[in-house]
Amino acid sequence: MTMSPDQASQFADAFDRLVRGVEHVVLGKKHVIRLAFVALLSEGHLLLEDVPGTGKTSLARAIAQSVRGTANRVQFTPDLLPGDITGVSIYDQKSGTFEFHRGPIFANIVLADEINRASPKTQAALLEVMEEGQVTADGVTHPVGSPFMVIATQNPIEQSGTYRLPEAQLDRFIMKSSIGYPDHASTIRILEGASARPHDLVVAAVLSAETVVELASLARTVFVDATINDYVSRLVDATRNAPEVRLGASVRGALALIRTAKTLAAANGRHYVLPDDVKALAEPVLAHRLLLDPEAEFDGVTTSSVIAQILIETPPPSERQAG
Repeated sequence: MTMSPDQASQFADAFDRLVRGVEHVVLGKKHVIRLAFVALLSEGHLLLEDVPGTGKTSLARAIAQSVRGTANRVQFTPDLLPGDITGVSIYDQKSGTFEFHRGPIFANIVLADEINRASPKTQAALLEVMEEGQVTADGVTHPVGSPFMVIATQNPIEQSGTYRLPEAQLDRFIMKSSIGYPDHASTIRILEGASARPHDLVVAAVLSAETVVELASLARTVFVDATINDYVSRLVDATRNAPEVRLGASVRGALALIRTAKTLAAANGRHYVLPDDVKALAEPVLAHRLLLDPEAEFDGVTTSSVIAQILIETPPPSERQAG
């Protein structure tokens, strides 16, 4: 079954209402908010690399409130254990059995703050839940529920005492982006509302969690022409053959680009994907999956600049073919 034009219009209306609601809390960052909802409705997870104080926690809380869901925040530290995230089994003396106590991962939106400060073992435990959507303890499987999205953050400035995420684990995030500092006008609006504490700001629920799951299923039905699949394949191949790149994008990256392009097309009111959808998402979806050659890094080359150059050199199909 393929999405109809009417369904695409309804999807776009719901998407815009979600974005407008969160914009009241995270000011001047519509692009990042849209990317976050694209990740959510693509059933993926988001990595934000940003300095402290840019609104990452506010973004996660606002998204959860807008979809009438639950939100938890986990501050990652070197002494954090896997059980502190997933939960632990505790012996109940009355019943004589072990009872599983759920950890903070059991929420619709989970903010994993400064994920690179935790040990690799703890990082791996979180990423395993992200991939499987469930926690297994004592042979019993506990689903985390749906919708489920992890918004993980990294501080790009302070690297002392951190554990860099391996490339294979970075690949688990469907997108990587940053919020950044607000512009002048948005900063003025934030200062005017300085009397209100961040926890006092509440976003009105726009959709139910069940409706979000239905929208995510609907996004998967967006039509993708064979020429779009060919375009994505050529882009991914180009990342592997670029002279500055030691490790290119994986097949998982290509699948992520198609999935998010479908969601973006629906968010724009279309029931089919255009090359522009792929272009708009190529950098946030693919850049963090590349591993640069050390000499290229020394010369100041970035993964974002590599993706930008690949987009210039790889001709897209015409809109007539794609639509």
